[in-house]
Amino acid sequence: MDRNPSPPTSEDEEEPSGDCIGNTVYSKHWFFSTLTKLIDTVTVDKDKPEQAEDEASVDLEEDMENDICKIWDMSMNEEVAQFLVEFNATDILLGVIAKSKCNRLTEICVGILGNMACFPETCLNLSSNNDLGEVLLLLLSDTDPPTLLETSRLLLSCLSRVEVMSTWLERIRKRPSVRDNLCFIMSSSTNVDLLVKVGELVDKLFDVDEDIMIDWIKAGCQQPETPVTDIEEEKPSPLGLVPSLLEASKQLKYDSPEGLDVYMHILQLVTTVDEGIQSIVQSPEDGKRTWRFLFQVDVVSGLVSVW
Repeated sequence: MDRNPSPPTSEDEEEPSGDCIGNTVYSKHWFFSTLTKLIDTVTVDKDKPEQAEDEASVDLEEDMENDICKIWDMSMNEEVAQFLVEFNATDILLGVIAKSKCNRLTEICVGILGNMACFPETCLNLSSNNDLGEVLLLLLSDTDPPTLLETSRLLLSCLSRVEVMSTWLERIRKRPSVRDNLCFIMSSSTNVDLLVKVGELVDKLFDVDEDIMIDWIKAGCQQPETPVTDIEEEKPSPLGLVPSLLEASKQLKYDSPEGLDVYMHILQLVTTVDEGIQSIVQSPEDGKRTWRFLFQVDVVSGLVSVW
């Protein structure tokens, strides 16, 4: 499909008086029935064998996909977003995400929540849901690029609101995996849209919280204090922040000049602290790679004075 289906209106079929959501022409009854079907999509009959449960909902039926895509479109309306909150759709969508075995279904549900996060009241409601906060940060380890894109978009919307920013910063501080997952995406993904959105997320995060930036820089520079014994299981070293930023920048160099600007700003932020400078120069090879790349994109003049 080139685009999501057009949202339904209360005129599509006969509905009782007062069925419209606020001043819109969207039908409450249609919402109720669609969300009910959405719950049924991820609900497995207890009498079914375990194998059937494992295979359930891997593929999303076309009619169901069309209907929830309509909700995705409709949630861009503030009155609809508020109605979804009042109808407890946040918990419904959270439950669907937790049970979903279908990437497309997860992507759409996170996308709906992302649209809801665009409005002050609904963003405040979403941010106060601790379970949702935990699930969204865990989704950064997902392997599906569209899901990662929608998750990053939602987190960026929340971090951009002063009223809820501190809540999300605290959650991110408590979960080191956020850093590891974002560095992995930046260092390995070839999806331009995803790299740009992750860059915007990291840029916002570093811009509003220098302590988190320093912690992320240090994490990639840590060396094991004691050798690993044969009994101990060796853990992979955290990815370096600067090398991850450079890999993403190389990917965006020709495909997205705007996205490249975002990563250049992140690098500039990194060089405003001693830890950032040290992370670049501690390895001669990394230092050469950084300088070489910056010269190639003609932005070195803005950073020379810092180094």
